[in-house]
Amino acid sequence: MKISFTTSLILILLLSGCTLPVNTPAPAATTVILPPTALATETTSPTLASPTVTFTPIPSPTIEVTSTSTVIPFVESLEATVTADLLSCRYGPGPEYLYLYGLKKGANIELIGRTDGNNWVMVKGKNLCWLNAKFIEAKGDLLTLNVTYPNEYKLPTSPYYAAPIVLSAKRSGNSVSVEWSDISLRAGDEEDENMFIYIVEIWRCEGGKMIFDPLATNYPEMTFIDEAGCDSPSHGRVFFQEKHGFAGPADIPFPPW
Repeated sequence: MKISFTTSLILILLLSGCTLPVNTPAPAATTVILPPTALATETTSPTLASPTVTFTPIPSPTIEVTSTSTVIPFVESLEATVTADLLSCRYGPGPEYLYLYGLKKGANIELIGRTDGNNWVMVKGKNLCWLNAKFIEAKGDLLTLNVTYPNEYKLPTSPYYAAPIVLSAKRSGNSVSVEWSDISLRAGDEEDENMFIYIVEIWRCEGGKMIFDPLATNYPEMTFIDEAGCDSPSHGRVFFQEKHGFAGPADIPFPPW
């Protein structure tokens, strides 16, 4: 069946006058800061005695993230919402660093940094802290956040303990073993009975990619896997951890291939 030009014109004019309904956004959830409580998968502890954290903003360059000409600009911050029932925010980018506070499900937060090698992100606040990005929903790509650890963020320093001393670092193929001086934790300086006293930060190669592993132990030694094939060299450092802060770090002299 043929439709005349006049009829078509009338239909187009009628359709162009239609408008779609606009959804009114739901009111934003309110940030709730909780006392020391966290996910069942994490160990939480009492709030610390407000150690000082140093953060220096960095410029916002652009980086190529693929082999093509696609360029993603860095952003200063991203908004996000907590999706876990309770989520720990810690002084460092891993589950074994000292605990700062807890966030309730639905809390609105602002992210201002990330690590390069794991999925922890930095939260803006009176005291900066870190949480696992698996338990938040961000309004944007987390890879567009600036990498602020370790160069632009410093762990709070312990005023009562000296840094460990690395005694040896040996390689056997892909296996690297490190030993350092033992430090005794004085009674009353533990965050809780589950706290590990050593935090070993390792940037190691696996599958051709550099991975950041913050490992924890109560013994002055550790063995981990480090493969060949990454563009940048593997490296690491050791902190002693107590409830007031972190002593160190002591750099690990990675054994060559």
